[in-house]
Amino acid sequence: MPSPAAGPDNVVDTVVIGAGQAGLATSYWLSRAGVEHQLLEQRPELGGAWQDRWDSFYLNTPNFCFMLPGMTYDGPEPDAFLPRDAVIELFRNYARRIAAPVQLGTEVTRVARADGGFAANSGYTANEGFAVETSQGRWLAGNVVLANGAYQRPRVPASAAKLPRHIRQLHSHDYRNPAQLPGGAVLVVGTGQSGGQITEDLLAAGREVHLSVSACPEAPRRYRGKDTFYWLLQVNRHGPDYGINSLQAEQLPSPAARFMCNPLISGNDGGHSIRLRDLGRRGVRLHGHLEGADDGVLVFSDDLPARLALAEAGFGQRMKLILDAYITAAGIDAPTEEPASADDWQPAQSGARLDLDAEGITSVIWSTGYGLDFSFLDIPVLDQWNYPRHSRGVTEVPGLYTVGLPWLTRHASSTVALVGADAEYVAGHIAGR
Repeated sequence: MPSPAAGPDNVVDTVVIGAGQAGLATSYWLSRAGVEHQLLEQRPELGGAWQDRWDSFYLNTPNFCFMLPGMTYDGPEPDAFLPRDAVIELFRNYARRIAAPVQLGTEVTRVARADGGFAANSGYTANEGFAVETSQGRWLAGNVVLANGAYQRPRVPASAAKLPRHIRQLHSHDYRNPAQLPGGAVLVVGTGQSGGQITEDLLAAGREVHLSVSACPEAPRRYRGKDTFYWLLQVNRHGPDYGINSLQAEQLPSPAARFMCNPLISGNDGGHSIRLRDLGRRGVRLHGHLEGADDGVLVFSDDLPARLALAEAGFGQRMKLILDAYITAAGIDAPTEEPASADDWQPAQSGARLDLDAEGITSVIWSTGYGLDFSFLDIPVLDQWNYPRHSRGVTEVPGLYTVGLPWLTRHASSTVALVGADAEYVAGHIAGR
């Protein structure tokens, strides 16, 4: 498990950057293949990005989806949902179980081609090998696996810089509980999973909440007798066997679609859907998309009714069709789903402008997602979206790999349920070198 700090020019066959679920799954398969390797993790403790979730967070996927290689959930509640701290402890137990060689508190600052001296003493050719510079010294390796995930650089819009200084601002990355915030109303910007769940957390604490609605779709927690993620998992794993390829990466309409937001669902309270109109009924003040800010006055798109309708229609326009096609093609006897009754509730018109002080808003939580962060990579292998150019995790640079990114090979590539499959392929490729 944790190794001593690296001195200058430590040499290892393979360096894995990141010891979250992708890095640990890769370590499992590398160990099985007999490949010497070292995991470098910038955090002081194991547990990956789950440590950045708020106190009341529950895993959004049911327990049966915990399917890391060599360790799957076998408890009495496969359809239940794990709280944050239990998820973190599971990963720490997993690292101990597989004896992952992890060096904690080690930030990777640069990855570049190694000089000829490494090749001469390592068995690799003159054009192979990497120098990995870190806060704890330098490593030389024949292979590098980028397993640092998709939740590294919180995205905050430019509007944040124009808010008054007395407004408390947090990205969802740093939000833990309502007690962090001063008294007064809170504006949550973004309605992906984090935005919806944090809004519910604030409501439970009795806070007044404003919510800026983005384009993320709503989805039913359960569909045709199963948790919706059960069907998504089946289509990811077995869809191609029945000609259902819509959740495979090569079927994406464009590379930018790799970053589409996840549907509004939650694992809290036994798992449930989050409906924007329901939040409005509970007192949340709904607004359109945040367009800009000027001297404490925010401007939103004046299209809230259309946005609510779009969020409601999203599941039926794409995901429902895929799941139904798979169920039919696979000959599965699943109950039919009654169409949801139309919801014609509309929020009170609040206009496209919001004066923060006049509304008593003292805090803004930016639930605006993350960007990929490969700023340490001094090798030209990233596309225009900052995503490594690759084929099944094998980049175009010999010896450089990536695991654990969204849509690496399919829709759920970055999830606990399926990251192990991509890790196995990458580890096999490394062993073959």
